[in-house]
This record gives sequence, structure tokens and C-alpha cells, in this order.
Amino acid sequence: MMRGFATVGLWTMLSRILGFVRDVLIAGFLGSGPVAEAFLIAFSLPNMFRRFFAEGAFNMAFVPMFSKKVESGERPLEFARDAFTGLATILIAFTLLAQLFMPALVLLMASGFADDERLGLATLFGRIAFPYILFISLAALLSGVLNATGRFVAAAAAPVLLNVLFIASLTGAWSLGFDIGLALAWTVPVAGIAQLALVWVAASRAGYRLVPRRPRLTPELKRLAIIAAPAALAGGVVQVNLLVGRNVASWTEGAIAWVNYADRLYQLPLGVVAIAIGVVLLPELSRRLQAGDTEGGRHALSRAAEVALALTVPCAVALMVIPAPIISVLFERGRFTADDTAATALAVAIYGLGLPAFVLQKIYQPLYFAREDTKRPFYFALVAMVINAVVAVGLWFYLDYLAAALATSLAGWAMAWLLWHYARGFGDAASLDARFRSRAPMILLASGLMGGFLYGAHVALAPLFELGGWRYAALALLLISGGIVYGLLGRVLGAFTPGELKASLRR
Repeated sequence: MMRGFATVGLWTMLSRILGFVRDVLIAGFLGSGPVAEAFLIAFSLPNMFRRFFAEGAFNMAFVPMFSKKVESGERPLEFARDAFTGLATILIAFTLLAQLFMPALVLLMASGFADDERLGLATLFGRIAFPYILFISLAALLSGVLNATGRFVAAAAAPVLLNVLFIASLTGAWSLGFDIGLALAWTVPVAGIAQLALVWVAASRAGYRLVPRRPRLTPELKRLAIIAAPAALAGGVVQVNLLVGRNVASWTEGAIAWVNYADRLYQLPLGVVAIAIGVVLLPELSRRLQAGDTEGGRHALSRAAEVALALTVPCAVALMVIPAPIISVLFERGRFTADDTAATALAVAIYGLGLPAFVLQKIYQPLYFAREDTKRPFYFALVAMVINAVVAVGLWFYLDYLAAALATSLAGWAMAWLLWHYARGFGDAASLDARFRSRAPMILLASGLMGGFLYGAHVALAPLFELGGWRYAALALLLISGGIVYGLLGRVLGAFTPGELKASLRR
């Protein structure tokens, strides 16, 4: 399991690093102007529904059912083929409908675009990019097949293709004088096809050659639909939260871009650690549950939580303490100005406040999904939706676009608490062991002390951040020294030991 965490995490790290290169190029070429905001909204449309259809609802229901069929040998290939065909049929119809109603979808995402040049641009970009949902959702299903059988490399590597193609498209369009917005839009579906091809070949080599055939509604697909429906509704609630946030931001010029770049930054530790652990933990818990191994499930949950907190809590502290120098070094060039840096840094600090909550969600959700319990996460998501809407809309007058970031973080903590509180009903398999309970406070203490060091070090290095090229060296020194301090504090306080981490990774 730990090797799976490392595999997914390393490939996700590479994807996120390339994603930063992509965002740096977009920020430099387009800044926070209308073309940038139009593309970001257009690209968020297929990604929003992708989480609704693929990684969210469908896969959370599909992976536990498929894992149990693999464990018991009950015709997993037939089940996967039927699911693949059913999902493809639904998505083709949905994509065609989206083409007709694209202006309405854009306004649903960003009502501030009405009577604005951004509406026409976003509609055009959206129609070009939207077929991505078909390819990436099918790729997500194939990734679920690979993950459930213990094969993580191809599924984890697929997102790297997206960012490689984006970088190539951006640099090519700029050097040849092409329209950068259109080049980005056309890259989206091409990247989806490339990702689908990669995981389809990997699944075929693993013995799961999934080819669409005539759709049929089998009893197993009916059960899949019944389990997936609450998860789909929960996914819809999460997307409502995103809609509220983007709509609030769309009424402030440039805020869509600021919030997007801030989101990309906090998504780095979330993707590398929490999402990687969630991907591996769900099939692991499903297999443990099928085998009746309660103690093994508890150990897997505790170690996942321990690793996740040890790696993400210090990241959250860093995002809250030194957001401005990070954003400045990463994005401030070309059309991305110092004012953009200041606005984005404020959003980053607020997102950092919610990062541990998003990590806890990724750890506790598999406990429910492994038991095919998708109803209660839906109810919890409804509560989080209400909190998000009340905070984002209610505080917009006072906090402007920052209300959206604050609402996201508070709703994340509400969701995490509900998942943790009601998971106690699952018994020992859902409880964290004594080792975790003793180490979690030490992880928090080490992270807090590291935050104090980062603040003081930033004050000392502040003049270097004003000297052009020296700011890169200053940020590297700041982050590396902060990491060293955290590692030493964690060792002294007993939060973790290098030997245990090495042994876990070898296993």
C-alpha cells in the first residue's frame, strides 16, 4: 500500500510541477485578462462534470464493486465492459446537449460574464474543450480498473500528458504567432484522447481489454446505478459549491484568474499526498472488507492518515505564512503584475487554512465508499453546500472574492468533521490506532514551530526578494531550510522517523 502511495504521489508530483509550468506560461502570456478568464471557465466546465461522472460518483461506486469481483473471481471483465459501455453512452449524449446549451453553462459558471466579451470567448472555448469529458471520464474508469488490480503507474502518469501537451501548445502558439486562447482550447480534447489511449493500452495488457458494445442494463449495472446515484448527488453538491465560488469571483475583474492560480497552488500537496492516498486506500479497504480483515483495514487507515498529515500539515502552514513570496516567484512576470500577486496570495493563505480538511476528507471517504455507503456522504455534502453558499454570498460585500476562498475552507472543515464523526459507527475498522493518536499532536507542533521559523526567515531574506533573479534563490533557501527544520523537529519530537518511512516505502 505504501509503495502504491509513493507511485501515485511521485507521478502526481511530476504532473503538478508541469501544471505549474503550464500556469506560469498562461499567467505570463495572458495575465488575469479576459482571454485567460474565458479559457479558465471553459476548461473548468468539462472538469466540473468529470468529477461528477468519473472520479466522483461513478468511480466511487465502481471501484469497490469491481475490487470485490476481482477478489472473488466473479467475472470482473464482463462487469467492467458493461460499465465502460454504459458510461460512454451517457457521456456522448451529454456532450451533444452541452454543445447546444454552452452559453447557459458559461453563465451558470460565471454570471459576471453577461454582456461582456468574456461570454463569447468562453462559449467558443467551451464548445471546443467540452468533449474532453468523454475521453477523461472513460480514462478515469480504466484507471479505476488498473488501481483496483494494484497497477498504479499508467493511471498516475496519464495527467502528465495533459500538461506536456499544454506546455507544447502554449510555447508553439507564442513562437508562431497563433491565437493562444484557441490553441489552449484545442489542446484540451487532444490531451483527453492521449490520456485515454495510455490507460486503455495499460488495461489491455493487464487483461482488461474494454471495447464498447451494445449497451445493456444488467442487474449489476442497476446496482451500480443505485449505489452511484447518491454519490452523483454528492458530487453535484460539491460542484454547486464551486459554482457559487466562481460566480462570486466573476463579479470582480481578474478574480477568476486569482482564485484559479491560488487553487492550483494548494492543489499541489493535496494532489501529491491526499488524492494519491485516496486512490490507493479505496481498493485496499474494499479488499480488506471483503476478506473480513478488520485489523488490517484499521492499520491501513491509520498509516494513511499518519503519512498524509505528516506531509500536508507543514504545507498548509507554509501556504498561510509565506504565500506572497511563493506566488511572486512562481507567477509574477509578463502580464501578471505585483497587484495580481498580492490578490492571489490572500486567497492562497485562506485555502491553506482548509488544506488539512480536504486531506481528511480523502482519508475518511473511502471508509464509506468501501462499504457501498454513498448516502451519508451525500447528506454531509448538503450541509457543506449550505455553509459554503451562506459564507460566500453573505460575506461577498465585506470580503469580495476572498469570500469564495473562505467559504470553500469552512465548508471543507464541516465536511471533514461529519465524515469523521459518523465513521465511528463502523467500529474498530474506522478508528485510528494508538500510534497515530500519539504522533498527530507532535506533527502539529512541529509544523507550528516550522511556521515560526519560516516567518522569521522570510523577514531576514526580504531584501533578496526585491533583487530580480535573486528571488528564486531566496525562495529555494526559504523552503529548503523550512523543510530541514521540520524534519529535525519531527524527529526530535517523535512525530516520525526516517527509518520507518524507508521501511514503509520498501514494503
